Amino acid sequence: MRQKRIALINDITGFGRCSIAVMAPIVSAMKIQAVPIPTAILSTHTQFPIYYFDDYTSKMSDYIQTYKDLDLEFDAIATGFLGSKEQVDIVIDFIKTFKKENSFVLVDPVMGDHGKLYTTYTPEMCMKMKELVKYADLMTPNLTELVTLVDKPYPLKLPTFDELEDMCEQLSKQGPTHIVVTGIPFNDKQILNFIYNKGEDYQIVMVDRIGKDRCGTGDVLASVIAGSYLNGKNFYQSVKQATKFASKCISYCEKIHLPHYYGLCFEEYLCELGEGL
Repeated sequence: MRQKRIALINDITGFGRCSIAVMAPIVSAMKIQAVPIPTAILSTHTQFPIYYFDDYTSKMSDYIQTYKDLDLEFDAIATGFLGSKEQVDIVIDFIKTFKKENSFVLVDPVMGDHGKLYTTYTPEMCMKMKELVKYADLMTPNLTELVTLVDKPYPLKLPTFDELEDMCEQLSKQGPTHIVVTGIPFNDKQILNFIYNKGEDYQIVMVDRIGKDRCGTGDVLASVIAGSYLNGKNFYQSVKQATKFASKCISYCEKIHLPHYYGLCFEEYLCELGEGL
């Protein structure tokens, strides 16, 4: 018997609370061994006026080869921001090598937000992300990413639940069994998280809207969902725990007037994630 283990494929950012710097301590608090696989090294994330950036693409295959040579096993694989089509190919190869029958892959398709794609997401890169979707068991897109992956325009008004379900079903046919569309502005006071489980009725988790959008929120949600799901909770319970945890962190950030690009003060409540395990 060994401790549960998850591979985290994302960038490593020193200051700003995002990517692996958020994901590793969160899953560790949930009594899961975190194994980082960096796609890039940054001093701060790109919302800061200055940052150091080191693209890790050319080093990733050699880095991963060690794990192949050691014949390591992973109970889950979670992917975040990928900056190039070469990185997507490397990640697909990693999944083909390390995904086993009893493990799962969570893909957070970090492509854009608020109806706009990031500058790296050219049409070619979007097609490449669709290739990765085929290997996903769980996905955590926002609305921008969902419509992009199913070739729909960004809606001018809030989609109906039936429309969200139809888009999730279309995405599910490409690969994932469980999808949560995160952070949909429902009204001035609430945020909607729409949950799709293949073959089941949709579910929703509503949370209070607290302050501005905060950098790194998606990484917090994805890591808690991955950790909770790996620890045996169902997908709805995992999303519920993730949104509750993120909301608590955001409330604390507002209380201490933390700049939004400083991320979520997850450290304040980290110990709570391990309770009852």
